[in-house]
Amino acid sequence: MTLKRILAATDLSAPARHAAARAAGLAAQTGAELELLHVLPTGTLDELRRLFGGESADLGERVIEQARAALHQLAAEVGEPNGVTPGTTLVEGTVPGSIAERTDAIDASLLVVGAHGASHVRHWLLGATAMRLLRKVRRPLLAVRQVPRGPYRSVLVAVDFSACAMAAVRVAGTLAPDARLTLLHVFQVPFESNLRLAGVEEERIQAHRAAARVDAEALLRAFTEEAGGAGRWRQVVVHGDAAPRILEQEEEQDADLIVMGKHGAGMTEELLLGSVTKHVLAEARCDVLMVPG
Repeated sequence: MTLKRILAATDLSAPARHAAARAAGLAAQTGAELELLHVLPTGTLDELRRLFGGESADLGERVIEQARAALHQLAAEVGEPNGVTPGTTLVEGTVPGSIAERTDAIDASLLVVGAHGASHVRHWLLGATAMRLLRKVRRPLLAVRQVPRGPYRSVLVAVDFSACAMAAVRVAGTLAPDARLTLLHVFQVPFESNLRLAGVEEERIQAHRAAARVDAEALLRAFTEEAGGAGRWRQVVVHGDAAPRILEQEEEQDADLIVMGKHGAGMTEELLLGSVTKHVLAEARCDVLMVPG
């Protein structure tokens, strides 16, 4: 994958600066063009009109000019240290819709957004916004939580052997070419809980799980070889529910980036991975990159 244009959406809050800074670093690293986008929610100016009537025109202009000045200042602050000159765009509209429209308008290769804070509610809002954007833009989306401290150094890629998972590996290689890359597959034994309810002996269930692990390990080796990382990338296979296992491996691998495909290999997998993506977005401590299928 080649990054040609990066769009970083910002609400101009202090935490959102991390996303702009990360986007600037990636632009410098890859040679991509960078644009910073700020959306003035339609309701903001509507509320001014409602509250201040005839004065709202002047107030509205002041709000727009202040936002434009802040956006230009942000572009200078994140661009100069990285040797890039970001473009800036200010629009009025709905936030997800306007971001999606601008992403398509400039044919962005990557969309970067920031976490708005550390509270549970704000994490949930980030996840909801990111999932809506993924459905709209169908492009890789990077949700930034951390203060950038150089290029990514440890990347965890969750794979399910689908074409989308392969795309996720490719994007991870572009964004973090020098990072330590770990490919993680989380497997489950079909009908394991039903087997227990049916009174099947634990020894037989464990044997069934061991056989499933062998199959999963073989599939991951083949997947890694196809991706061009045989002998270079770490391969990890664990049993359990996908979301908590991914978050456990985030800690285990000391990952500063988790990469996930949004869609799996079929309808059931798509629905499951959608819920997994939302859970990981809400709970991960590091940045999360989501790659649509």
